[in-house]
Amino acid sequence: VFGRKKTATAVAHCELGNGVLRVNGRPIKHLEPKPLIPKLMEPILLIGESRFARLNIRVRVKGGGRIAQMYAIRQALAKAVVAFHQKYVDETSKNIIREKLIEYDRGLLVADPRRCEPKKFGGSGARARY
Repeated sequence: VFGRKKTATAVAHCELGNGVLRVNGRPIKHLEPKPLIPKLMEPILLIGESRFARLNIRVRVKGGGRIAQMYAIRQALAKAVVAFHQKYVDETSKNIIREKLIEYDRGLLVADPRRCEPKKFGGSGARARY
């Protein structure tokens, strides 16, 4: 399952295990920038750490800047747990988790379509003219 923000893409693999969360092979605590780690933990805190305690999640992220990568990881985590519950648990628990996440922040499950507009000739930027 993947999450996207601008040009950053995060792919999450979710399986039964003992609660290990790794991003590019490193624990989630060692990610930078540090102030955004609570933002990254939002899906975990919303759903409940008990549900994450039996899941191993590996996330691979590339592209974009550090902040866009953090938001992509956050979205990939949320979508991976919803997909796992749909496939291996049951539909009702998936719907409960999904509703909880959407009620808090729709960006956890739905990608932001905004992209940088390309520069055109005759001006200094995408819209500005001389």
